[in-house]
Formats: sequence, C-alpha cells, structure tokens
Amino acid sequence: MQKLPPQCPLCNGEITVTRIYCRDCDTTFESHFAVGAFAQLAPDQLEFVETFIRCEGKITRMEDELKLSYPTIRNRLRGIIKAMGYEPEPDEEGGLSEQERRQILEDLDAGKISYEDAIQLLGEQEE
Repeated sequence: MQKLPPQCPLCNGEITVTRIYCRDCDTTFESHFAVGAFAQLAPDQLEFVETFIRCEGKITRMEDELKLSYPTIRNRLRGIIKAMGYEPEPDEEGGLSEQERRQILEDLDAGKISYEDAIQLLGEQEE
C-alpha cells in the first residue's frame, strides 16, 4: 500500500483524497475526504503515538513499556512532530547533554535502538 504524498509531485499543490475503495465488498466511495497530519506518519510512528496515548503522555511510563531512555523517547516524539508538519519547540539547552548522548550510545550497545536510530537521534541535534 502506498503512503499518501504530502503534496502533489507535479506542482507541489495540496493533495485531496477523493476516492475510497473496499476490496472486501467491491464498493467505492467518492467525495472529498480529510486525511489530517497523521496520514504523514510511518507505521512505526503511528504505533509510537498509540503508545504515547495509552501511557497518557507520561514519558516515564513509556520508558518502562518501550524499554527506551528518556532522550530516545523525546527525540522520537520530536521526529513525529516534524513528520506531521509542525516545528517542535527548541530544546532549552540547544542540543543533547553529555548524559543524553551517553544514554543513546548505551541504548545502541544494549540493542534497544538500531544503529540508524542512534545516528538519527544524535544527528538531529546537529541541525
């Protein structure tokens, strides 16, 4: 299944979904459907948002459930905010602290996050 593009690939205009099809009953609905910012998220990001809601937005509960560090959860949340087209508030310290960097590397070493996740989490702060 294809992910909905954020804008028209030809003219960069706004995308409007006008058709929905059900494979089970072979029914097609045509109208102008709102998709919202969540349509821009990857499946793993949607799963993260579900966990965030289930944990009532409490990062400490997410740390326990996902077995991830606070900085990792914060950075994933910031990535989701950006993917939805919003600009997250800048970190008060302007980047990762030494402790946060160390935690990301420890999470990588323990296999809690992938190499790609570690690079993204460390690299996002370099912007």
